[in-house]
Amino acid sequence: MMRIWLLCVVCAGILLTAVAAPTAAEDTGALYQAYAIVTGTDMRQRPWGFAQCLREVLVKASGDPRLKDDPRMTGLAAHADQLVTSFDYVDMMAGIPKKDDQGSYDRPHRLTVHFDPARIDSALAELGEKAWRGDRPVVVPVLLVRGRKPPPYILSAEIPAGAEQRGSFIAAASEFGMNVRLPSEAELAAWGIAVDHFPFPKAAPPDQKPGAAPGEAIVVGSLEWNETLPGWIGSWRTRWHGVDHAWGVSGVNYDAAFRDIVRGIVLLASGRGVSD
Repeated sequence: MMRIWLLCVVCAGILLTAVAAPTAAEDTGALYQAYAIVTGTDMRQRPWGFAQCLREVLVKASGDPRLKDDPRMTGLAAHADQLVTSFDYVDMMAGIPKKDDQGSYDRPHRLTVHFDPARIDSALAELGEKAWRGDRPVVVPVLLVRGRKPPPYILSAEIPAGAEQRGSFIAAASEFGMNVRLPSEAELAAWGIAVDHFPFPKAAPPDQKPGAAPGEAIVVGSLEWNETLPGWIGSWRTRWHGVDHAWGVSGVNYDAAFRDIVRGIVLLASGRGVSD
């Protein structure tokens, strides 16, 4: 129960940030900060937290998700503190009385780390990368979900069955410095999208659905639970600047599935060329 409570608190904070954050190129401050959940506020996990946050920031700032697992990151992450301008902690159990034998030593905290933009850009240059400037598209998923229990549904902004998945998608997008917008039931109806005649995989979506705002990257796909793996199988398609792209993932939880969707759009939008 405690794990579920912490997840709800984190997702609620991300939701408020993601909904309010613009996607304009000029708003770069958020790209140079990240957070990690650590134990306590001492040095036991602070270096690890700094390293995790640095990896995320380099991905967000560059628009290259492949940097997160790049072997060259190991040495850089080990000295992440040299790129930090400030950091702060938030007690994830604030309001819950401390136990006599616990105090604040073993309580989970949200460690938010702010990095120096100039130093991050310099680190990217050393890696042969550069900061991704320019407006970032908002990811608009149009997903048919077939979960462990019927009935299947289209993930929308309102459907009760998709409440946890909406929070997960927003969290996944924030890891890449992106925003996501779940279509409403009314939009899906206007687009003629329904479970009984879902468009995937017959055709990729057009660059813009009727009524869609400019700067939106629409991804059509399916997310299906497979008991044998066990895990989710995801297949997605998008059309970016007139070119169709398809990719997918299998044997993962839906957090990883949503990260795979956003990762593909980031690769395309940042000019990497393919959603590999």
